[in-house]
Amino acid sequence: MKDIPKLFGSMVFNDDVMRAHLPRDVYKALRKTMSQGTHLELDIANVVAAAMKNWAVERGATHYTHWFQPMTGVTAEKHDSFISNCGDGKAIMEFSGKELVKGEPDASSFPSGGLRCTFEARGYTIWDTTSYAFIKDGSLCIPTAFCAYSGETLDKKTPLLRSMQALNTQALRILKLFGKDSVRRVTATVGPEQEYFLVDRGLYEQRPDLVLTGRTLFGARPPKGQEMEDHYYGSLSTRVSAFMRDLDEELWTLGVYAKTKHNETAPAQHELALIYSTANIATDHNQLSMELLKSVAARHGLVCLLHEKPFANVNGSGKHNNWAISTDTGANLLEPGDTPHENAQFLLFLAAVIKAVDDYQGLLRAFSASAGNDHRLGGFEAPPAIISMFLGDELTAILEALESGEDYTYQEKPPMEIGATALPHFPKDSTDRNRTSPFAFTGNKFEFRMLGATFSIADPNTVLNTAVAESLRKFADELEAAPAFGTALDTLVKRTIGKHKRIIFNGNNYSAEWIAEAARRGLPNLRTSVEALPALLSPSGTDLFAKHGVFSEAELLSRYEILLEGYCKTVRIEGLTMSGITMSDIIPACIGYQSDLALLLQRKSDCGGIYSTTLESRLLSAISDLSADMLKKLDALDASLSASENIEDKHERARFCSETVLTAMADLRLTVDKLETVVAGKYWPLPSYARLFYSTR
Repeated sequence: MKDIPKLFGSMVFNDDVMRAHLPRDVYKALRKTMSQGTHLELDIANVVAAAMKNWAVERGATHYTHWFQPMTGVTAEKHDSFISNCGDGKAIMEFSGKELVKGEPDASSFPSGGLRCTFEARGYTIWDTTSYAFIKDGSLCIPTAFCAYSGETLDKKTPLLRSMQALNTQALRILKLFGKDSVRRVTATVGPEQEYFLVDRGLYEQRPDLVLTGRTLFGARPPKGQEMEDHYYGSLSTRVSAFMRDLDEELWTLGVYAKTKHNETAPAQHELALIYSTANIATDHNQLSMELLKSVAARHGLVCLLHEKPFANVNGSGKHNNWAISTDTGANLLEPGDTPHENAQFLLFLAAVIKAVDDYQGLLRAFSASAGNDHRLGGFEAPPAIISMFLGDELTAILEALESGEDYTYQEKPPMEIGATALPHFPKDSTDRNRTSPFAFTGNKFEFRMLGATFSIADPNTVLNTAVAESLRKFADELEAAPAFGTALDTLVKRTIGKHKRIIFNGNNYSAEWIAEAARRGLPNLRTSVEALPALLSPSGTDLFAKHGVFSEAELLSRYEILLEGYCKTVRIEGLTMSGITMSDIIPACIGYQSDLALLLQRKSDCGGIYSTTLESRLLSAISDLSADMLKKLDALDASLSASENIEDKHERARFCSETVLTAMADLRLTVDKLETVVAGKYWPLPSYARLFYSTR
């Protein structure tokens, strides 16, 4: 039995390690930098670097790397050894404060959206002191921000840190009005839930579409998918359980609070949930989780699929971003308490979130946009592309009473009665959990459910933090100038609810009625990335981020360019992969089966009609007709891919990919999937859905 508390964080240069390895004055200086953002002097950095190196070497590390998060959506590393030349043919292990604080990777080879030219190569990685260094694969990993020589941010971490700073500044203003002078810091806290699929590596390697695109571009519907609803929360298979056990231990050694693991709805689908951390550390930990999901799976002969929709006709994979606001005194500002109608502070922060989501819903949708997520949103497994908020009956009734000026009658929650006296009683929750809402209040936090499984949680949290900071800024400006705080507060909350209640919806977001109702309310339904991404360039979004110092206009434009270009590249790669598989694998399989059928048919005919040829004739005719249709649709796909390359305007190219290329791909898939059900299994070149779904049992 492993000692989990001893194992946890054993590969992390955390507070206990710093306290043990650093001189007292150095430790205090570093803690001040971490908690207050003060400048760290080079002499302090030198002492910290030496201690880090000694600690890492004792644990087998030979290299260090600045671990950063460029706009690729994955992490990046450049490893340097601790070895230095002594000049006498010997080597010593050294690591300086300068090397700890700053690195210089090549900035030209990462996506920049026009911020950097190819010949402008210099970029900087800067130590993020708010996130602990850790050891992974024999290297000391130092979490860092990443920026260009000119100072523009080239990563996802820097804007997130800026947004957290903005939220802290404005939230402290509000708390001061409520007399909470002891609060020194307010931070966004996040607990991400990560969905994923596991498939057998041997079968995966026989699927070029999975290898090249992360999703199956072909695949007939199997006899059994998720119809029986028996996989969700089902008992873990021996193979999956062993994988999850190793994954937990790897995450725990890196200080990642891996808490929950279970089977998800679709066959071969699973989920990992982490305990709350600050938004910055939660982002780092989620990136580590995605990396380790893949590497640990490989050791078990498995492949982890993080694509939003790796299989058709079953649920795709999302990422639930559980977001709250907390103080350094331990208070959750979104905790309603036992009597939320009397909790004015909670109601003001709730109003700020409601206003923020309504005002900047386009930005939340844009930062949830990708070619992969377009296949998932609105697919009766994920929220639709319409942003709305679920508050539950009690909170909604409280807000309605506030708006109308009526008294709210608090009703004590009755205990749950389920008819079996041997079962313990427990109080009934004030609300259900709406699984169809993209932004749902779940007791003391909001769960943003629109994100796709591959996404970094940095982007939506950057939007949430900044948008709520702007609501709080406006609230603070008004309340600080008001002659009577209580009266002004009451008026402000009433006005905010009345103006922004259109965003609140407690019903079934999957229903056709909601789509019509949302349109009546004026809520946009941005169904595709092409429709959603222009929100990044809206004047309101540009003004919001510039006002709080989160994104410059150029930095925001770069994100738009990168996401749009990434969309086009993804669709093109998928289209080319589909065309290639059809030509090199599907067509030869069909020809081979037709040839054998024709030969058998000829042999039966040569016997003078003794044997029936009905079966062979029908099969041959069906395959021949489908093959001809497949060839026609393949030509249409190839033509659309060629045409897309001739469109210079990026947005128009993306629109063409969305409306024409993807349509051609869907048409081709329809025919090929029909062929899979007709062509004999021994000829079909791709492992079936049934084999993939149940390969890990």
